[in-house]
Amino acid sequence: MRDLNGVSMNKPDLDLALIQTELVWQDPAANRAHFEPLLAQARGADLIVLPEMFSTGFSMESARLAEEEDGPTSLWLQQQARQLEAVVTGSLIIRAADGSYRNRLLWARPDGSLAHYDKRHLFRMAGEDQHFSAGEQQALFELKGWRIRPLICYDLRFPVWSRDAGGTDLLLYTANWPAARRAHWNRLLPARAIENQCYVAALNRVGRDGKGLDYAGDSQVLDFQGDCLLACEDADGVRKLSLDPRKLAAYREHFPAFRDADGFVLEL
Repeated sequence: MRDLNGVSMNKPDLDLALIQTELVWQDPAANRAHFEPLLAQARGADLIVLPEMFSTGFSMESARLAEEEDGPTSLWLQQQARQLEAVVTGSLIIRAADGSYRNRLLWARPDGSLAHYDKRHLFRMAGEDQHFSAGEQQALFELKGWRIRPLICYDLRFPVWSRDAGGTDLLLYTANWPAARRAHWNRLLPARAIENQCYVAALNRVGRDGKGLDYAGDSQVLDFQGDCLLACEDADGVRKLSLDPRKLAAYREHFPAFRDADGFVLEL
């Protein structure tokens, strides 16, 4: 059974695990080692989320740090997904087949398959647009019947890119969002949940990076009314939460604002 916006009411709960932690600056091997015990703590989740550029921190040294599409961190992510019997996701610096550098979210499934989303909005204030190529298309992944749209950090500021036009159940943001702009993070996330009438899960990092930027964490999970279900604040570690599809479907049926949404075609 589906509600009027295509959200299945019969799918099971989705068990999330968010890993909010500090990153080792520009050291993929050290970060892989750092995440392994944290991933072990996340066992039992259906979806395990790592930060943006989890293997390096938010570095603009794309030419030096980029891995091939089948590089060691991609293979490691697939191995973790198989071992944990879960989808494991986060972004890293990838040299694509066409030679371009991408801030790419990898979606590693337990069956060994891999999907991806390339960050669309590159943070020009840090020069990301000078060192990376922007993604050309949105992504929508399915897990246990849940329709999940992945997005990366700066994408959050652009509501059209996050807009639900087809029954999205969960908007998933992974980020390196600085503490200096934490108020924006904490205001924009509820807005995305409310305007799209869906769950939002947002994972940020903590600590200080090699450029001296501080990160406050504030990872969180929000319901379809923008109410906070889970707040990590500045804690380092693994937090888990189950999402209920029945509550989402019931709310959309009771308050179907999506029926009055303006139609548009997104030009890429």
